[in-house]
Amino acid sequence: MNDSIVSTIFDKCKRCYSCIRECPAKAIKVINGQAAVISERCIVCGHCVKVCSQNAKKIADDLFVIFDDLLPNYPVAAVVAPSFAASFPKEYTKLPAALKKIGFSYIVETAFGADLVSELYLKEFESENKQTIISSSCPAVVNYIEKYRGSLVPNLAKIVSPMIAIGRYLKSNSKENLKVVFIGPCVAKKQEYLSPEVEGAIDAVLTFSELKKIFKHQNINLNELAEIDFDPPHAFMGKSYSLAGGMLKTANISGDILEKEIIVVEGKSKVLEIIDEIADNQINAKFVDILFCEGCISGPAIDSDLNYYSKREKVIKYIEQKVHTIDKQLWKSNIYNSRDLNLTREFSEKNQRKPLPPEEKIKEILAETNKFSSKDELNCGACGYSTCREYAVAIAKDLAEKEMCLPFLIDKLGKAYDDLKDTQEQLQSAEKLASIGQLAAGVAHEINNPLGTIILYASMLKKELEQKIDHSQNSEDLSLILDEANRCKNIVANLLNFARQGKINVTKINVSKLLAKIIKTAKLNFAYKKIEIKSETLNQEYIIEGDEDQIQQVFINLINNACEAMEESSEKCLSLKLYVEGDFLITEICDTGQGIQKENFGKVFTPFFTTKKIGKGTGLGLAISYGIIKMHNGFINFHSEFGKGTTFKVKLPVNVNKQLINSEIKVN
Repeated sequence: MNDSIVSTIFDKCKRCYSCIRECPAKAIKVINGQAAVISERCIVCGHCVKVCSQNAKKIADDLFVIFDDLLPNYPVAAVVAPSFAASFPKEYTKLPAALKKIGFSYIVETAFGADLVSELYLKEFESENKQTIISSSCPAVVNYIEKYRGSLVPNLAKIVSPMIAIGRYLKSNSKENLKVVFIGPCVAKKQEYLSPEVEGAIDAVLTFSELKKIFKHQNINLNELAEIDFDPPHAFMGKSYSLAGGMLKTANISGDILEKEIIVVEGKSKVLEIIDEIADNQINAKFVDILFCEGCISGPAIDSDLNYYSKREKVIKYIEQKVHTIDKQLWKSNIYNSRDLNLTREFSEKNQRKPLPPEEKIKEILAETNKFSSKDELNCGACGYSTCREYAVAIAKDLAEKEMCLPFLIDKLGKAYDDLKDTQEQLQSAEKLASIGQLAAGVAHEINNPLGTIILYASMLKKELEQKIDHSQNSEDLSLILDEANRCKNIVANLLNFARQGKINVTKINVSKLLAKIIKTAKLNFAYKKIEIKSETLNQEYIIEGDEDQIQQVFINLINNACEAMEESSEKCLSLKLYVEGDFLITEICDTGQGIQKENFGKVFTPFFTTKKIGKGTGLGLAISYGIIKMHNGFINFHSEFGKGTTFKVKLPVNVNKQLINSEIKVN
């Protein structure tokens, strides 16, 4: 892409995609969010340069060739495009003097080249050619037809542009080794003069924008210079070539609004429409004059703050000033003496069209960007393409990226934000659990010793009291002490269990059988007799690797919690579901209990948090379950609606040996 006339300055490109929106050839490929120009597809119309607010598009220049090679060593003629009055509206009469000051030997109007080729256009129009003739003066139009509408190449008038015509004229009439530099508003001219079909006519190209920078660099103030005329040959109506319909005026071809055989088209959207209609045989006109810009006065390098009508007015004013002062006889003589000058050229198809991808591929790409039906296709244009379908086609052609779709990107960022929030919450919980685990381990060991003593002596006292006659009250009190002491012992055991770090005894686990065994035990519990237990997919085998005792503890905790949550529910239904998703086995445990209040969502896996009645829970079950699942590199989360029920989802890797990274594992 380095040989492009137009290229991207990636450091300045800001992902606005304005250039894609304006590029008629879709010659811009997005790479990591940056809009890179594809040189072989580019028609060098310069629209991307005009719309880039960040100045991220660069135009190749010939400054080195002009100032280091041509001007120091040769006589050089500067041929100036007829739109110069629109680019230099206040000082256009001083332009020839300024160019002489730079070092050009001759300053000539390109408009004389327009006068030369207009004779050929008149002959084309008067010929018996039955196909629609398309003017070939605009190089961007020529490039577009050669690359994207090859069937219309025969329709192009085999006539050189005014730039090439004046270059050939000057060189054929010069006894010196004359070099010619074209100066104008058109970026496509930089590519045209290098084309093998017209090679040698022009030696370099400058845009008006570049010329103004040269004036600034060399401290040339046009207002301080004298007014001098252009060097001969002087142009006649070729001066109007920069205006829409100017070619018809120069060739004296009728451009009446009711004329059916002639169509004048200017501007990108209209040009693309007329080219499509000619290709589809919808146009019967004999001749179509096409300019990719709204006249050359709106060229990408015109570099003027004036609006379209003011620029047009400036060019017309210049024409009116000069057209009556020209020596008409001398002009006719110059035209006649050039009758043997070769002003023709050939065009060839340079197909850059990519085949339309299959419909299935387009639908697949649309689905990947969350567009599953026509209602999902917003056609907002944020990606630079007019429709979502066109954008999907561009992705299939490797010209675009999915991240260019703003609605898709917003959804993706929203999900990423939610995931990040969840991860942060899980990280905070994990840090909290780790701290509590370390504390619990130390505290549990310290409490175990006095607890053992309390239980021992309480048992001894109870045994001694039972041997006495009146011992009932004291014995009951001691029983209560023993029960509470044993409960404390269980809490301490749970704390130690919770504090275990990364100790996993890996075996093959048949999760279906494990759950079936737990359900069978739950059904024997009298408190759960009224609960309907549905176990979907438990008749299939689901094998994972992990610590069976620990995984069993997790499922027992979750199933018991679900059953206890339905104590006061009118509908009591516990359902279990198993399925594989990617590399994970998913277990869903759903109840129809009272649900979890929203304000408690962040506390569910926190140690010692419980909503159960006093004496029914320690608040360690879910905290321990969370730790066990995390040690297995799995995930545990829940969805709950208060008053409707809760669903816990446990994700465990199918192959723990592949998934576990930091855990200390003993494999049987």
